[in-house]
Amino acid sequence: VQLQASGGGLVQAGGSLRLSCAASGRVFSGDVSGWYRQVPGSERELVARITSGGTSNYADSVEGRFTISRDNTKNMVFLQMNSLKPEDTAVYYCNFRRLVAPRYNYWGQGTLVTVSS
Repeated sequence: VQLQASGGGLVQAGGSLRLSCAASGRVFSGDVSGWYRQVPGSERELVARITSGGTSNYADSVEGRFTISRDNTKNMVFLQMNSLKPEDTAVYYCNFRRLVAPRYNYWGQGTLVTVSS
């Protein structure tokens, strides 16, 4: 299974972007998909994640500004990012993970989001 992320780009502070991630191949119910981000010199951090049943949680830094969603019929996960701040600048990675058999942990290639002040 490969994950293809898209939607990154350059936006001014206060603007919006929508990231998309498509899984080519079969993923199973009961998994968790999410978005992580990383800036040079720092560890990758969780931004938001959502279960196949629709339960989501967010990092405190994005709560109320970002919304994660998924389309189980298309094996896709999305991240709507509003009220973007310069500190949101990072490479964003999508992830599909399943902790019970069949186990998997798939990562996308990353998409760069740059927020200018």
